[in-house]
Amino acid sequence: MIELKNIGYFTIFNIVRTGISILKIQNGISKFILGVLAIFTTLVLFSMSMFYYENYATVNRAFNWGSLLLALVFVGVIGYFLVRISDRNKKLNWTILLAMLVVFVIVATTWVLVVPKTQLSDFGNFWTRVPGLQHGAKLYETDNDYFSRFAYQSGYMVYVLGVVKIFGYHIFAIQFLNVIYQALILFFTYLLAVKIFENIKVARLAVLLLMIDLDWFALNSQASNQYLGSLCYLITFYLIMQDKFWAYILSGVTLTIGCLIRPIGPVIVAGIVVFAILYTMFENGKFNYQKPLKILLSLLIYLALFSLAGWGIKASGLNAYGLSNYDPEWKFVTGLNYQSNGTYSPDMDRLIDASKPRKVMSKKEKAALHQEITYLNKNKKWLNLFINKVGGLWSQRTMATNFTGYSQNHSAKTVERVDYLAYVGSIILIIFSWIGSFSLFKTKFSNNLYLLLLPMLAFAAAQLLIEVQGRYRIEFLPVIAILASLGLYQFFIKKDV
Repeated sequence: MIELKNIGYFTIFNIVRTGISILKIQNGISKFILGVLAIFTTLVLFSMSMFYYENYATVNRAFNWGSLLLALVFVGVIGYFLVRISDRNKKLNWTILLAMLVVFVIVATTWVLVVPKTQLSDFGNFWTRVPGLQHGAKLYETDNDYFSRFAYQSGYMVYVLGVVKIFGYHIFAIQFLNVIYQALILFFTYLLAVKIFENIKVARLAVLLLMIDLDWFALNSQASNQYLGSLCYLITFYLIMQDKFWAYILSGVTLTIGCLIRPIGPVIVAGIVVFAILYTMFENGKFNYQKPLKILLSLLIYLALFSLAGWGIKASGLNAYGLSNYDPEWKFVTGLNYQSNGTYSPDMDRLIDASKPRKVMSKKEKAALHQEITYLNKNKKWLNLFINKVGGLWSQRTMATNFTGYSQNHSAKTVERVDYLAYVGSIILIIFSWIGSFSLFKTKFSNNLYLLLLPMLAFAAAQLLIEVQGRYRIEFLPVIAILASLGLYQFFIKKDV
């Protein structure tokens, strides 16, 4: 009997010790992720400061500095009242959120009505092809056209065709739907903040900081796939956080829609997989096989539906290449070009010749990619390139206002001021997200936060190698806003969240 008891005690001791070891490892990994986040936000803040100094600090000082100061005061005053208002009354909480969303919809719709309806750049590729497709024209002529090289854009093309089928060929339908998606993004940003911090006031601040960022919402005038895609990804995260069987099934569906509309699925999936391994496989020091299997179910649903959608695109005759990337070299050629800091530039046009077959252009692009890598190795410019790309993607203007054609019907001075005011919203997010990233070390929050951070960090890492544009961060600005809301909240409290 004594031996059996000793064995029992020994077994229990081993189980407890194993559980404690797992918790220590998990806590260590969590601190590492938060450390990487803190380094990332610090680099972004530093790059933003340098960009501001070089472009705004010494020119138009009265307007630039005055506008920034007034914006900070505005955020401080409105934020103060949002924090001071009690969060104990559920009806009041929903009323405040609804009021904020209504104000945003009015402002965002006004912006759509003010800017030109012209669809520019890639957005024009979607909108201007619709009439031809309706009358039997092909989506592409050669295997080196836009939609043959980047066949994965066919998902959003189907969406645009669907909207036109329902509402007619009126760009306002696309634009107003973008506004609705943006309002829903604000709504789910609120829900995610509540889920993570269990703090209504932090959630209110997250909505405030995102809704005033013109750098974020200015692209609603264009046939942009970023807002609907972003919304689907946020809903996916929220559904996974519910930890219910039906929610996991729906998350597979929303993840599929998000990837069809905005094809950044690999980094989202990578983040979800890492989250499942680190934070659902082991909970409270114990092995848990159910949650990882449910998340696996979501991913299997996504893979099945995405494959089915690709087959459907081919079968419909819209695009023989389905949803593939028929030009994988291009993003790396531009992304590793040191002279352009990894962004698309007119100099890159020399490599584009749609009249030539893809096999010919592929060889030319591979040769160019080899030259870019050789240059970076020879001159030891990899680190400089990565730092510059982080600045271009996360610290500088999103250039969203540039894509609206606002300059067509406004003076150069007005355009300059609007562009700056748009950037002020980004500046505020950058400053407070930096504070928020360090506040996480002393704040209680759910592990669900890592479901947002891991895809964002995966995206940031992937963008070090491929082409970057400031507007590419739009999908992750809700995550930045949640971090920033925690940073801003620190100014209104005397104790930890």
